[in-house]
Amino acid sequence: MSMRALWNSTAVQGAGRTGLGLTVLMLLTYPAMLIAALVPSATGFAAALVVSYATDIVLHGKYQELIVRLRQLRFGISNRFLVRQLMVILLVSRLAGSHGLSYRSVLLATLAFVALVAVQVLHGGLTAMVRKSRSLPFAARNIDMSTLKISDAPPPWLENRAGEKVLHTDVPLVAGLVVSSFTLTNTPGYIGAAVTFALALGYLAVLSVWAGPFHQVPSPGRAMAWLNRWLSEGYQPTVALSFSGTKDATYQVNMWLETLERMEGERPLVILREMHSMPDLARTSVPVLVVPSAVDLMNMDFSTVRVALYPAHVGKNLHLLRVPTMKHAFIGHGDSDKVASINPFGKAYDELWTAGKAGRDRWALADVGVRDEDIAEVGRPQLDAIATGPTGREVPTVLYAPTWENWTDEPGTTSVTVQGEIIVKALLEAEPPVRVVYKPHPFTGTRSGKARAADLRIRALIDAANQASGAVPLAEVPAPPGQVDTDAAGLKWTDAAASRDAVTAPEVVAAEREAAREWNTAFWAAQPPHRHLVVTGSQPNVYDCFNESDALVSDISSVVSDFIASGKPYAVVDSAGVGEQAFKAANTAVRAAFIVDPAAQGLDALLAAVRDPASDPLEAARTELKTYLLGPDEPSSQERFNEAARDLARRAEQRNRAQLGTEVAAGEDAAAEIEEGAASHDAETATAAADEIIAPDPAPAETSID
Repeated sequence: MSMRALWNSTAVQGAGRTGLGLTVLMLLTYPAMLIAALVPSATGFAAALVVSYATDIVLHGKYQELIVRLRQLRFGISNRFLVRQLMVILLVSRLAGSHGLSYRSVLLATLAFVALVAVQVLHGGLTAMVRKSRSLPFAARNIDMSTLKISDAPPPWLENRAGEKVLHTDVPLVAGLVVSSFTLTNTPGYIGAAVTFALALGYLAVLSVWAGPFHQVPSPGRAMAWLNRWLSEGYQPTVALSFSGTKDATYQVNMWLETLERMEGERPLVILREMHSMPDLARTSVPVLVVPSAVDLMNMDFSTVRVALYPAHVGKNLHLLRVPTMKHAFIGHGDSDKVASINPFGKAYDELWTAGKAGRDRWALADVGVRDEDIAEVGRPQLDAIATGPTGREVPTVLYAPTWENWTDEPGTTSVTVQGEIIVKALLEAEPPVRVVYKPHPFTGTRSGKARAADLRIRALIDAANQASGAVPLAEVPAPPGQVDTDAAGLKWTDAAASRDAVTAPEVVAAEREAAREWNTAFWAAQPPHRHLVVTGSQPNVYDCFNESDALVSDISSVVSDFIASGKPYAVVDSAGVGEQAFKAANTAVRAAFIVDPAAQGLDALLAAVRDPASDPLEAARTELKTYLLGPDEPSSQERFNEAARDLARRAEQRNRAQLGTEVAAGEDAAAEIEEGAASHDAETATAAADEIIAPDPAPAETSID
C-alpha cells in the first residue's frame, strides 16, 4: 500500500490529523536515530528514542486503525522494535574504540538482542498454545455451561496486547545501553540486560502456568457432544435465526432480537457464523451460539428446530438450509424496492416473509421463480416502536438518512455522492429554520472513495453550522448501559470462560432497555432545538431518529418503508434522474413521497408540508400506502409473525411425519419381504425333508478290490 493510499483510507481519515501527525512523528524518529548513531550523538539518539517509544505507545492505545495500516506497509510493531534495536547496536558500535566505550558493550548488545528475539519467539508460541488450549469450537451467550467445567481465563493483563508487552521488555536493556553510551562504561548495559531478561523470562514463567492441564478446557469433541445434548435434551430450540455477515452488518440481526423474545410458545436460538459479530450483538435474553466451522454446524443436533429464519442472503446460509427437518424462511433486514429485495436466491427458502402486499407484488413483478404461495405477509414487528404524527416542536426536524453506495456501480443507488451536500446545505439554510439530523448508513464509504469523501464533507457542513450558531449540548449524557453485551468485557470471545460468564437474566435485559429508553429521552432533551446532529453508531438508533423527526429525506431503501409507519411526510431522491413518473412507477415506497430530482430540487414542497400539515397533499396517499407496504394494523405485526412461524412449524411437522411414515412403511415392507422369504425358505426345507423320506438317496456303489 502506498503512502497516498494510506492517507486516503477510511481508517486514516477517521483517525484525524492528530493521529496522522503522531504517525509521521514516530516514523521520523527512525532516520533521526540513524543520523544520531552515525554522528555519534548519545544525546540526540536518546531524545529520538524517547519520542519513538512514546508515540508508538500512544498510537497503539488510541489509533489502532493506523497501526493496522503500518502493518500493511510492512512496518508492524515487530519490525519497528527490531529496527530500533539495530540502531542501538549501531550507536554502541560507533562509540566503541576511539570514543572510549568498550567493545564488550557491542558484544553485549548483539548477544542480548538476539537472545531476546528468541525469548519473544518462545513467548509467541506459548501464547498461541494457551489460546488454543482454552478455545471451544463455538462461543455462546445466555447458555448455562456450568456442567462443562470451564476454568477461569488468564488475567487480562497477561493476554491483552501480549505481543506488544513482551516486546517492551527490551526497554531496560535499551536504556542501559544508551546510559552506557553516556558514561562510556559497561555496567548500565549489564544491569539493563539483567532487568530485561528477568521481566521476559518471568512473563514466560507466569504464562506457562496457564498452558498446564489445570487451566485447559474440554476438547472440541467433548464440547460438541455437550452442545448436542444441550440442544436435544436441554433447551430444545424450536426456532433458529441464522446470520452471517461483516462486523458492520450486525445490526441486521440486532433488529430481530426483541421480536424473537416476544414469540409466544417458542424457544428461539440465534446462530452466528462469525466471532466478530459477538461484541456488537445487542443485549438479549435469547441463547446465542457462534459456530464458525461449517463442519461443526452440520454436525449439530437440530432435531427439535422446526423453523429457521434468515435476515440476509449469504453463502453460509447453505450450511443450515441443507437440514430437511426444518422449514426455512427469509425474513430480511428491511422491506424496500432495492434490487436486493428480489434476489433470485430467494428460491432456496421454503417461504419468503414480507411486510405487506407490496412485497408479494414485488416478487411477482420480478419474475425470478418465486411462487406466490411461498410468500407470507407478516408485517414488521420492529415498527411498533415508531410514533405517529408530528413532534410538535417549534423548530421542526428533518432527518437525512441516505443509503450506502452498494457493491455495484449501479447509478442512483445513493444520493450521498452527488446530492448529499446540496440537500444538507439547503436544509441548513432553510427559512424558517429546521434542524437537520444526518444519519448515514453504517456501510457508507466502505467501497467508494467518493461516497466516503462526500460523507466527510456533509459532516463538516453540519459542524460548521453548529459552530456558527454556537449550539452545544445542554448537558452531557453518559452512554446507555446494556446496548452491547459487556459481561465478558476484557475477555476474548475465543476464550471459553467468556461464553461461560455471558449469561444475562431476562429481567436484567428489561431493566437495561428501560435505562436505554431513559437515556434516549435525556439525549434528545439535551440538544438545543436549533442544534444539528450527525448520528452514527447504535445509539440513537434509526427508529429513535424517526420519532424525533417531522420529515425524512432518503434514498430507495428500507428506511423509507419503515418511516412510512410514522405517517409523516417524506422525500425520496431520484439520484439516477429517471423522472418522477417513472420513479414512482418503479418504486412502490415512492408513491406517496415528495420527489427530489438529481439537482436536489423538490425540498420546498416537503418543508411546506412539514410547516403546514393541513395543506399536505400526500397525507391520504401515505395512509393508503402504509397498509399496502406494511399490512393492516390489526392483528399486530408480532401476532402475524408468530402465526407465520407456527404455520411453518406445522408444515415441518407434517413433512417429518410423512417421511417417518414412509420410512415405517418401507421398514414394514422390508420386514414382510424378510418374513415371506423366511417362510418360503422354511417351506423349501420341509419339502426337501419329505422328499428324503419318500425317496432316500441311493446306496453307494460297490468297490472292487483286486
